[in-house]
Amino acid sequence: MTWFAGLLILFGLSVPIAVGLIAIGLGFLTFDGRIDQLIAAQRVATGIDNFALTAIPFFLLAAELMNRTGITDRIFHLANCLLGRVPGGLGYVNVGASMLFASMSGSAVADAVGLGRIEIRAMTQAGYDRDFSAAVTAASTTIAPILPPSISLIIFGVTSGASIGGLFLGGILPGLLMGLALMVVIYLHVRRRNYPPGPKIPGREILCAAAGAFWPLMMPVIIVGGIWTGIFTPTEAGACAVLYALALGLAYGTLKWGDIVSTLFESALASANILFIIAASALIAWLLTMGQVPLHFAAVILDLSPNPYVFLLFLNLLLLVLGCFMAAAPVIIMVTPIILPAAVAMGLDPIHLGVVMVLNLMIGLITPPVGLCLFAVAEVASISPLRLIRALLPFFVPLLASLLLITLFPGLVLFVPRLFGFAN
Repeated sequence: MTWFAGLLILFGLSVPIAVGLIAIGLGFLTFDGRIDQLIAAQRVATGIDNFALTAIPFFLLAAELMNRTGITDRIFHLANCLLGRVPGGLGYVNVGASMLFASMSGSAVADAVGLGRIEIRAMTQAGYDRDFSAAVTAASTTIAPILPPSISLIIFGVTSGASIGGLFLGGILPGLLMGLALMVVIYLHVRRRNYPPGPKIPGREILCAAAGAFWPLMMPVIIVGGIWTGIFTPTEAGACAVLYALALGLAYGTLKWGDIVSTLFESALASANILFIIAASALIAWLLTMGQVPLHFAAVILDLSPNPYVFLLFLNLLLLVLGCFMAAAPVIIMVTPIILPAAVAMGLDPIHLGVVMVLNLMIGLITPPVGLCLFAVAEVASISPLRLIRALLPFFVPLLASLLLITLFPGLVLFVPRLFGFAN
C-alpha cells in the first residue's frame, strides 16, 4: 500500500491527479528495475485505446451544448410549472430537473455548473435560504452519473468488460430511488421551515412550457430507446445526442456559430482532463495486475467470507473512503481489476457491481476534500464549502440509504437489464 500512501501525499501537495498517478507508476518501475519504462508509456497510451471511450467527449459536448442553447432553462421551467405550486415545490423541482438533465448529459459537474445556476437563483429569489438551496442542488447532482447515459458507467464497462448498455439500464431504478429519497428529506425540511407554495400557474402556461420542453425531452427517449432497441451503441448514442442538441440550438436560434468554437473548446478541455486521468490510471491498474494483486485479493476475501453481501459491504466502506480523496475515474480503473475476480467468484453480476461502485463514488462528489460538485456548487451559490457541508449533512442519509438498498437487493439494479436480456 506504499503506492497509495504516496498518492495521498502527492494529492495533498495539490499535484494533478493524472500526474501523480504517472509519477507513482514510474517511481515503482524505477525502483523495481525489472520492467522497461518504455512499457509504461505504452500502457498509458493504450489506456485510452478503446472505441467505447469516445462516448465521453460526445456526452460532455452534448451537455455543454444544452447549457449554451437554453435547453436547461426549458427543462427547469416545465418542472417548475408542474411542481412549483406545491409547498416547497422548488426543492422538488430542483431534484426533478436534475434527473431530467441527467438523462441527457451523464455528467454531475455539468449539472452542478449549468443547471445549478438556474436552480439556486430561482430558489433564493423565491425565499428559500441559500444554504438549503445549494445543498439540494449539490445532492441532486449525484444522480447524473447513475441515470443513463453515465460517463462513470462507461469507464466501468470499459475496465470490466461489462455491457455498457446493460449498465445504463441498471442505473434507471437506482437513479429514480435516489431522487425519491432526496424528495423525502426536502419534504421534512419544508414542513419544518413552513415554506409557502409557489404562485398558481395557469393551465395555458403549463401547456406552453410542455410544448417548449417537448423536443429537449425527446433526447433521453432517443438515447435510451436507441440503446434498448439496438439501433445504435452507447458511443453512437453520444454522437446522436451532440447532433440533436446542435440541431435544437440552431432551430431555437439560441446557438450562434461563434458559440460553437468556444463550446468545442470547453468540452475538449473537460474530455482531455478525464481521458488523461483514465490513461494514467491504466498504468497503475496494469502494475497491480502484473503483481497478481487481484488474485491475492480474491483469495483473501474468499478465505475471510464467501458471503457476497459481506464482500459488498466491505467494498462500500472502502469506496466511500476512497471517494473522499480521489476522483471517480482513477478509483474505478484501479479498483475494478482487483475486486472483479472475487466478485465473479461469489456469483455477483458485473452490472450490479458497477452500479454499486459508481453510486458509492458519486457520494464522494459532495464530500471533502476532493468533492468536485461540492466546490462547484459552493462557487455557484457564493457560499463557503464549510457552510455547504453543514447544510448537506441531512442529505447523506437518503443517499446512503439508497446505496444500502441497491447493495442488499440486486433486483433494484438488474430488473430492467433482465427485461432486455442484458442480465441473467
